[in-house]
Amino acid sequence: MRMILLGPPGAGKGTQAVRLVERLGIPQLSTGDMLRAAVTAGTPVGVKAKELMDRGDLVPDDVVVGIIADRIELPDAKSGFILDGFPRTVAQAESFDAMLAEKGLKLDAVIEFKVNEAELVDRIVKRAKETEARGEPVRKDDNPDVFKTRLEAYRKQTAPLSVYYSEKGQLKTVDGMKPIDEVTEAIKGILGR
Repeated sequence: MRMILLGPPGAGKGTQAVRLVERLGIPQLSTGDMLRAAVTAGTPVGVKAKELMDRGDLVPDDVVVGIIADRIELPDAKSGFILDGFPRTVAQAESFDAMLAEKGLKLDAVIEFKVNEAELVDRIVKRAKETEARGEPVRKDDNPDVFKTRLEAYRKQTAPLSVYYSEKGQLKTVDGMKPIDEVTEAIKGILGR
């Protein structure tokens, strides 16, 4: 099962990804973690990425897709993977689709978490207060102003992926504002397991 989870920050993708990892036994792939691992391992793509990062440049899409291409060859990803946070743009999605096609693979599911943005901001404020009340450090991205900036970036860069995957007939949606267990059940319904 190869899948992408789409939706704005705070929509519940990470929470559901953890449940999918446990239920399906496939890894959740983080492009940030993969980049750091490739750099540490000194893979050819990692060496290229390190040169770019050392100069302060952004890692281009082809390098990120190359790192994903290497990662999905590892044994734990042979039966599938979950991507959350990638692709971020239509250009990345097109490169990713081309790479999968070269490998004779395809996506099984693209699930978008639909949310009410005003309620989402309230959810993040509540999460920050609960974290603080437990005496734990609050994530920088749980600051309401930072969160609103991330939400705007999502709207501009990532939201067009909904149209891209919808036009390909791959997009399924869940109501990300429902309780966690109900979202889990909706995803089970989409996946058929």
